[in-house]
Amino acid sequence: MNTSQRIFFNEVATRDGFQIEPGFIPTDDKIALVDALSDCGYAKIEVTSFTSPKAIPMLRDAEEVMGRIRRVPGVEYTVLVPNLRGAERALESRADELNLVMSVSETHNLANLRMPREKSFAALSDVIRHVDGGTPINVSLSCSFGCPMEGDVPFTEVLRWAERFAGLGVRGLTLCDTTGMAHPAQVSRMAEALQQRFSDLQLTMHFHNTRGMGLANVLAAVQSGITRLDGSLGGLGGCPYAPGASGNVSSEDAIHMLDAMGYDIGIDLTKLLAVARQLPALVGHDVPGQVARAGRISELHAPPAFVQALRAAQA
Repeated sequence: MNTSQRIFFNEVATRDGFQIEPGFIPTDDKIALVDALSDCGYAKIEVTSFTSPKAIPMLRDAEEVMGRIRRVPGVEYTVLVPNLRGAERALESRADELNLVMSVSETHNLANLRMPREKSFAALSDVIRHVDGGTPINVSLSCSFGCPMEGDVPFTEVLRWAERFAGLGVRGLTLCDTTGMAHPAQVSRMAEALQQRFSDLQLTMHFHNTRGMGLANVLAAVQSGITRLDGSLGGLGGCPYAPGASGNVSSEDAIHMLDAMGYDIGIDLTKLLAVARQLPALVGHDVPGQVARAGRISELHAPPAFVQALRAAQA
């Protein structure tokens, strides 16, 4: 276990988390949250999505948010881009990275993006050619660890799509456990195989906690050599095509775990927990994250008053 290896975190709450919130998060609040997260030490913050406002009304203020956030040196401000028009909007908004998404499951791609995988690949290829290396591109492959409608997704399928995008010159690939179907042994096998095959790419893993294995999968990935991870503040987010699915792995819970184990996380956890504790009021409901409620394991509590009396009686 190489705990000296730096782990890089990508915060996705303001995109992946906010996009399925039932109520619109005010633009000023989004900007304030991104600015607060920028001071915590993240490698990347996925700020918003340049999807059609009709498709995702919660993120209809993408241009304004990107235009008003305070950009901290060393933090990459990445955005989700679904097509060429979205890419043009993102480039105008000076995004540091474009994140393109499709599913390795045909059924999930049809349900989520309303098109077969080949059509998605063609559309995303157009984006990559249009950008032509001017802005780094990451491709997120949904359902890499299983599909809620098809079941197991063969690793050969994941590899096939990863190779096709790598061949187009993308900078990074994110393997997404979109509906929380991954388990640690599977994660370890995939992490090791992908690192051997794509040692020149940024490889990121994105887990959900749908079945309670989120942190176990984070640990399996890190212990297998993965150094880049997505997380969502408070565990916000989820997939509408996975009934009962909970959200993403909680950023602060994953970061706290790795910090406690001695990994170099590059995150100011005190600042991050202060931000996380403001989240329920911002979204108007409780969130799944646990460390923000319970505190770090290093935060001790005074013993009950009667304990002092018992000690005195035994002295």
